[in-house]
Amino acid sequence: MDQVPEFVSAFFILTALLTLYLFFRAAFNSRIVVFILLAWLSLQGFIASTGFYTLTDAFPPRLLLGILPPLVFIVVLFVSPKGRLFIDGLDLKALILVHMVRIPVELVLFWLFSFGTIPQLMTFEGRNFDVLSGISALPVYYFGFIKKSLDIKFILAWNYICLALLANIVIHALFSFPYPFQLLAFDQPNIALLYFPFLWLPAVVVPLVLFSHLAAIRQLRRKQ
Repeated sequence: MDQVPEFVSAFFILTALLTLYLFFRAAFNSRIVVFILLAWLSLQGFIASTGFYTLTDAFPPRLLLGILPPLVFIVVLFVSPKGRLFIDGLDLKALILVHMVRIPVELVLFWLFSFGTIPQLMTFEGRNFDVLSGISALPVYYFGFIKKSLDIKFILAWNYICLALLANIVIHALFSFPYPFQLLAFDQPNIALLYFPFLWLPAVVVPLVLFSHLAAIRQLRRKQ
């Protein structure tokens, strides 16, 4: 996308890599985890760079190739014994820190809106309040796991609230894509996320943020 400056793309690439790094730490520096994440990141980056996702009149929507496999993988992890063992072995504290990436993500979304490639409703000036999750992640980590002054119920509630905020922006983003089922933002649709590197947001960053919440919720509920 020529209308988006290179610094925005570079900033988002660093944000995506930071997301992978934080989750890598939550998995106790697992080589298998980092291999899978980097392989998926590279594959989706290559596909997006070809312009594959920019064809919006295909059925089913090509974007499913980017967002469906991670969701299926998450389901498999939760329903399989080995998957649940992996989830329960993740570092809960580090899972909370993953959500700090939502601050730079929101900055990127604001820049993309400023350059006319996503609608305002996807930013903190519109209907997206997800930045609150990123801002609150470090205090929850500090007071919940360093000072230990927050109980499990509070941290669990925080995860549920932040999960709802994530669902809110995901729904708005989906219905803002220039697909036949588009319901929102006809004057300035969500086109940036169909291009490299911003395709990494729905294909990589959001699934990791979602999984971090779900894994943390499972661990916290087991501690009650």
